[in-house]
Amino acid sequence: MDEKLITMAASVLSILLFASCHLALAFTDGLLPNGNFELGPKASDLKGTVVKNPKAIPNWELRGLVEYIKSGQKQGDMLLVVPEGAYAVRLGNEASIKQRVKVTKGMFYSLTFSAARTCAQEETLNISVAPDSGVLPMQTLYSSNGWDSYAWAFQAVLDIAEIVIHNPGVEEDPACGPLIDSIAMRTLYPPRLTNQNLLKNGNFEEGPYVVPNTTWGTLIPPNIEDNHSPLPGWMVVSLKAVKYIDSDHFSVPEGKRAIELVAGKESVIAQVVRTVPGKPYAVTFAVGDANNACEGSMIVEAFAGRSTAKIPYESKGKGGYKRAVLRFVADSTRTRVVFYSTYYHTRSDDFSSLCGPVVDDVRLLSVRKP
Repeated sequence: MDEKLITMAASVLSILLFASCHLALAFTDGLLPNGNFELGPKASDLKGTVVKNPKAIPNWELRGLVEYIKSGQKQGDMLLVVPEGAYAVRLGNEASIKQRVKVTKGMFYSLTFSAARTCAQEETLNISVAPDSGVLPMQTLYSSNGWDSYAWAFQAVLDIAEIVIHNPGVEEDPACGPLIDSIAMRTLYPPRLTNQNLLKNGNFEEGPYVVPNTTWGTLIPPNIEDNHSPLPGWMVVSLKAVKYIDSDHFSVPEGKRAIELVAGKESVIAQVVRTVPGKPYAVTFAVGDANNACEGSMIVEAFAGRSTAKIPYESKGKGGYKRAVLRFVADSTRTRVVFYSTYYHTRSDDFSSLCGPVVDDVRLLSVRKP
């Protein structure tokens, strides 16, 4: 082959290799590298289940007492279950795991992970990507299988995000720390207002990553404000979480995603919108069930300004929905739109799993005066 052609071919190959390496380093939505911990430490780095080397688990840096747990492992009389794959990690008192991820400065990201308590203590987890941090309560179990998936959001202030999950617990038994698995991220694109809807993200399509192999949805924790919400545009202004569900695993009235109000009046979503005092408006929305055996008489309560509406829905737990409307006249330049469920519900096939009505396709428009 001509020497010049060989040189050109080598140059093209170099460019392609560089491009592929660059793409490999860039963040894409989904599990973090080794985010499900299926790549584990060498046997020489383990003492029983305790990881002795802080860099023994590929892609992660460990601090404190971290255990490498295999699905089916026993803790006393309790069988430890891993939600995805065969392995997870357990964080002892003051232990943490850390990974650095290449991100785009200024963009918003949602972090999703699965967690399970292994004892009855009231556990919490600290999540941080400097300078943002949050404390996620784990006192309430929403699924009877012992695992829940949680979401938390941050805005990248640097090109590298240092993600830290930390157990601040000080339990006497270090084996009482939470299990962690399936850590993933999704880029969030905060939706803009349109002439079709004065609410942002009214169809809930923009939200946290839902791990494909999990069937229990993703919890958006309580007291989440809208500036760093994993559900852009919306706040969770309650003591309990709301559940983010997708059409791959649940019945959703419109599009691919919706919200399930799983904790009665303690599960509240809200959004503040700009309004013109004295002008009439209408909030339209869908109320239904998620096809998850959540049966019974449901009521979704909606509030906008001084107006309220109670929307009954008789659920057979097999999917379905109805449309509803709330009309109001704005009395301020800012109006808070609020939704919650009147009652607590549990699944008919599993009385330990909290569930509730689904809210979706929320639209706010100005209307003519009657």
